Amino acid sequence: MPNRLAQATSPYLLQHADNPVDWWPWEPQAFEEARRRDVPVLLSVGYSACHWCHVMAAESFEDEAGAAYLNEHFVAVKVDREERPDVDAVYMEAVQAATGQGGWPMTVFLTPDAEPFYFGTYYPPEPRHGMPSFRQVLQGVHQAWAERRDEVTDVAGKIVRDLTGREISYGDAQAPGEEQLGQALLGLTREYDPQRGGFGGAPKFPPSMVVEFLLRHHARTGAEGALQMARDTCERMARGGIYDQLGGGFARYSVDREWVVPHFEKMLYDNALLCRVYAHLWRATGSDLARRVALETADFMVRELRTAEGGFASALDADSDDGTGRHVEGAYYVWTPAQLTEVLGADDAALAARYFGVTEEGTFEQGSSVLQLPQQEGVFEAERIASVRERLLAARDGRPAPGRDDKVVAAWNGLAIAALAETGAYFERPDLVEAAVAAADLLVRLHLDEQARLFRTSRDGRAGAHAGVLEDYADVAEGLLALASVTGEGVWLDFAGLLLDHVLTRFTDDSGSLYDTAADAERLIRRPQDPTDNATPSGWSAAAGALLSYAAHTGSVPHRTAAERALGVVKALGPRVPRFIGWGLAAAEALLDGPREVAVVGPAPDDGATRGLHRTALLGTAPGAVVAVGTVGSDEFPLLADRPLVDGAPAAYVCRNFTCDAPTTDPERLRARLNS
Repeated sequence: MPNRLAQATSPYLLQHADNPVDWWPWEPQAFEEARRRDVPVLLSVGYSACHWCHVMAAESFEDEAGAAYLNEHFVAVKVDREERPDVDAVYMEAVQAATGQGGWPMTVFLTPDAEPFYFGTYYPPEPRHGMPSFRQVLQGVHQAWAERRDEVTDVAGKIVRDLTGREISYGDAQAPGEEQLGQALLGLTREYDPQRGGFGGAPKFPPSMVVEFLLRHHARTGAEGALQMARDTCERMARGGIYDQLGGGFARYSVDREWVVPHFEKMLYDNALLCRVYAHLWRATGSDLARRVALETADFMVRELRTAEGGFASALDADSDDGTGRHVEGAYYVWTPAQLTEVLGADDAALAARYFGVTEEGTFEQGSSVLQLPQQEGVFEAERIASVRERLLAARDGRPAPGRDDKVVAAWNGLAIAALAETGAYFERPDLVEAAVAAADLLVRLHLDEQARLFRTSRDGRAGAHAGVLEDYADVAEGLLALASVTGEGVWLDFAGLLLDHVLTRFTDDSGSLYDTAADAERLIRRPQDPTDNATPSGWSAAAGALLSYAAHTGSVPHRTAAERALGVVKALGPRVPRFIGWGLAAAEALLDGPREVAVVGPAPDDGATRGLHRTALLGTAPGAVVAVGTVGSDEFPLLADRPLVDGAPAAYVCRNFTCDAPTTDPERLRARLNS
């Protein structure tokens, strides 16, 4: 019989709706029940594309005897971390503080007042590798609750006090200057892996936000080292197994330093951020590889993640059926030499094995290989390789596909809108721009209420119940601002302004510090606040960037001031931990450059010369430049006010720091002004 999760909108929660565990969603009634029964709460947090979440579910949550013990002695609460990032953040901070590490599935035991007292991640069904079994953990916690209650509540109270004392107040510091950004670049250089690209060791995550900073730093200063790190990292990732060499798109991370074996889930946010970064790399260098990867990644998002309503699904699972009924990580993506031969025949299979690095020993499990593009001598015939790729992709399409988490997350759709709008504009792919517009339209129609407050998620055309957090407001605003620059439709600027007004009034305190949840949001044991960029830009960094862009578009002093104050955290953290504040550093580069404000005016919307100037403006590399395009006298954008044609011809106006250049009708002159 289904449990309470059967009514959830989260695919992850729905995966647990038929467990024998009597799950509750995160809601006050669950804690009231724990209080009534005088039992602790087991909080289990995961997400649908999490491999070890599936493993623990199969081993422990589907076990009848274990579930009976759990139901008798605990109230079990299941949370989708993607749906409730605030709950995840608060308790993950406690897990990391207590154990020195974290991850998912996250397993936390709470008092009925939601105060944590015992922590862990994955627990096996039997003791192994020094880990107790899940049943042993349940028994130990139950015994402590029954026999040492005072000790448990003292521990919980101390943890909550420690968490409450961690609030950050960098908002009143000054924004970073040349010195701090130079120190950040030096810090990245020290952590850079010159042989393999990227930063640090295994596991290795795609550093999209850091690459964005490196590209902007190079554009502003001409630092060749910054461009080299960005270019080489992007090439190594694109040649590695972390990139899907057949279908496009990136996996979450590489388990090794060489980018060979990925953790196979594909997340919308990674692909949106990387699509945009590769498009920006092409804009800076003209790299054919960057162009191909940007377009293939955009096409992957539209083909495999787009929902029927026009939004973008959250993720594709790492696991899939290997053809025998077993769910195995990576089964959809890996190949053996025998499988290549079966699809291609002996000659083309030998070619494919050499081209994609498939070996008899294999690079993954049981002799299978992840496809790569290793650097090698010799020239491959392009048409023959295209045929091989096409046939392998068709054969792969016949395999059981990974599951898709089809909930639409506002923040990640904002990132996708920015990526698709810009990629479509750069490469003259109006279908990609149209996909961005459709996603933006869905967010406005379904995720915004009458007060322009955001719902975090939707699914099947139905908005979820959970309020948007800071990253939702900031990333959606970022996407809408990019869309406004590309389409010349000022309504997207207006909607961005409504969202950023909420950032100023509901997420910012008097010092200028930002919080991940609104002042009127559900009260947790602490109000989460994290300025560091992890898998996505932090809400703090994303808000700083969007506020700055909006101020450049409108001249709004409050938005500019809020952006500068928010960037104070980058001054503090950039020189010390640059890998974890890349988006903040990128926003700081835009602030140091102005950012530049470009207004393009023409006699008619479809005028060819106007379109040429507009395209040139979009292709400028000046960090964070904003672009407005329209007809003379248009009120679509504030930047268009009082901008006449020049001798009857379309013209571009470039301003920054309250100073404007003379207008130009020459695309080459405009290009020079935006690339210097």
